[in-house]
Amino acid sequence: MLAIHGGTILTPDVRIEKGTILVEGGTVAAVGADVAVPRGAEKYDASGRYVLPGLVEAHCHVSLFADGIDARFYDGNEMTDPVTPHVRALDAVHPEDAAFADLREAGITTVSTSPGSGNLIGGQHAIVKTAGRTVDEMLVRAPGALKMALGENPKRVYGEQKKAPSTRMGSAAVLREWLTRAAGYAEKKARHAEKEAAALAGVPGSARPEPFDVDLRLEVLAGALRRELPVHIHAHRADDIMTAVRIADEFHLDCVLIHATEGYKIPDVIAKTGYPCIVGPVLFSRMKLELRDLRPSNAGALARAGVQVAIQTDEGSATRYLALNAAVAASEGMDEGSALRAITRTPAEILRISDRVGSLEVGKDADIAVFSAHPLDVAHSRTERVWIGGRLVYSRGPAV
Repeated sequence: MLAIHGGTILTPDVRIEKGTILVEGGTVAAVGADVAVPRGAEKYDASGRYVLPGLVEAHCHVSLFADGIDARFYDGNEMTDPVTPHVRALDAVHPEDAAFADLREAGITTVSTSPGSGNLIGGQHAIVKTAGRTVDEMLVRAPGALKMALGENPKRVYGEQKKAPSTRMGSAAVLREWLTRAAGYAEKKARHAEKEAAALAGVPGSARPEPFDVDLRLEVLAGALRRELPVHIHAHRADDIMTAVRIADEFHLDCVLIHATEGYKIPDVIAKTGYPCIVGPVLFSRMKLELRDLRPSNAGALARAGVQVAIQTDEGSATRYLALNAAVAASEGMDEGSALRAITRTPAEILRISDRVGSLEVGKDADIAVFSAHPLDVAHSRTERVWIGGRLVYSRGPAV
């Protein structure tokens, strides 16, 4: 058993001074101000430090756009077809990517890594821990979501290839085409299953149908239509956000808005949809036209309107600056508690993994980060220790 004691615990919803966390069997066994440290437990004195759940990055491209290698070797965009729902980030995650060590050092223990936004439908996210010998050891959930993208990226990529989509109209049309096709496919598959069941039950006049022709792309999209698979839609401009909302409403998708860079222009509209936003990166340059109205106050404006907001970095190794992005959001008007939750509990809730990570509660994974100061005090805060599943994966000093 491990006892982390004496520090300021931010669960993140509750602040516990001089608290204690007990870890046993890879999970949190107890947390509180009056928890007794059992005799014989391994102890870590966190006095003067802040103890938090491991940080959660809700949208990035860690390992798919690997750190420190030439772009020719990137695996993040299968830009040979605009519609590739069947490709999986899981099959491209390389546990030895240098970025993972940087993330552990930053106190980040869980990431949702996804295909890029070069395709209209880019593929499936993988939610993984930031330590492990194989991606299978690291895996929390796959698929975690289905990536879609609106705006400049897909229309630029395929416009240059003289393919559809080459306009925003074309992007919306192709999305509707494939989602409609998936709905028809699901109906056909259901009818086939009914005929096969009737034949197996010996219903008079029934006969075994021919084997059903499975389409991997349509299988994934049909899962999205059944709301079994959340759909994360990349959209920067306010008009692209509204296109995402229209399509999500038309097809009853479980939608999450990614970036929502101009969300501050229509925060009340987004709030009424009930769709969460994974906002960021907050620290970003206006590197393309659709980012010209980027404002670091966006996350706060959305949160004040009642939108569920997580903060993301959209990066590989630069994901280490997740807390810095949250700190900037707080300095630009986001409530500090909301900013802290935006990199812990809230992304875990949006990613549907809050039963395991994002907060320090009994029974949850013992993913714990100890900081020398409040993690949003980026001028003074340094990561001291990080545990994933109760195993020490980073130590700033001697692990004693």
